[in-house]
Amino acid sequence: MGHLSTMRPLLAVLAALAACCPPAHAAESITLRNGFAIHCDHHAAVAGHVRLYLSTGEDNYIEIQPDEIARVETVADSLPAPRSAQSQPGLVSAARATGSRDASTEAHPDARPETELSAADLHEMLAEASQEHNLDVDLLASLVKAESGGNVHARSPAGAQGLMQLMPATARRLGVQDSFQPDQNVRGGSAYLDGLLARYHNNLALSLAAYNAGPEAVEKYRGIPPYRETRTYVARVIHEFNRRVLAHEAEARRAAAEQARQAMVSSPAGQKMPLE
Repeated sequence: MGHLSTMRPLLAVLAALAACCPPAHAAESITLRNGFAIHCDHHAAVAGHVRLYLSTGEDNYIEIQPDEIARVETVADSLPAPRSAQSQPGLVSAARATGSRDASTEAHPDARPETELSAADLHEMLAEASQEHNLDVDLLASLVKAESGGNVHARSPAGAQGLMQLMPATARRLGVQDSFQPDQNVRGGSAYLDGLLARYHNNLALSLAAYNAGPEAVEKYRGIPPYRETRTYVARVIHEFNRRVLAHEAEARRAAAEQARQAMVSSPAGQKMPLE
């Protein structure tokens, strides 16, 4: 079975934060309107947002909009052990500076200025990577937006490079020769995310946390690391992915309604009979 593209709009990520809460007590499963299920310890409404607390305390949480929630369920708190890196052929360890990576990026001064990318070109690259790795193209687009804002020349203070912000060591292990070449960067970043999803059993939140902070940090804390940047990053990507999914669904409904209206206008049965 493939990853997220074959599971939407069903529960694409079952118990998405299943490794975030300590065992031995009940937890919550928050199902979003697009089908995601986020597993947390508890939730609360704060300043117009809903905070999903990843542990029993109040300092480790991600925030979402209230209208993104479809239902809340109490579930048994289980903690599946992540697969080891050795059990995942081709999976590489993150070379990011754990807990210290700055999400902001800047243009790389040595990147070739002629390497520009249109929105259509980026979508085509993401679509190809989506098919190759059976990942949702909206997920890849959401990750690119969070990592670089679509800036081909982006480089973070920690040294992450390009559209999907690959660290040099990670890029080399993925076979990426030039992270500032968008096609290479997208292929490498998509392969890396694919490997993380396999490692964490399609747990999207954990996979995104590992993409940001490194698998070592996720396994050290047995869940999303208590880094403000990483929590914000996970919430940002999931929110953007959710927004894109809902936008596509709304557009499909509008198109269906317009098609039905056109059919009614052109159909003889839909024409008004003249009054006698």
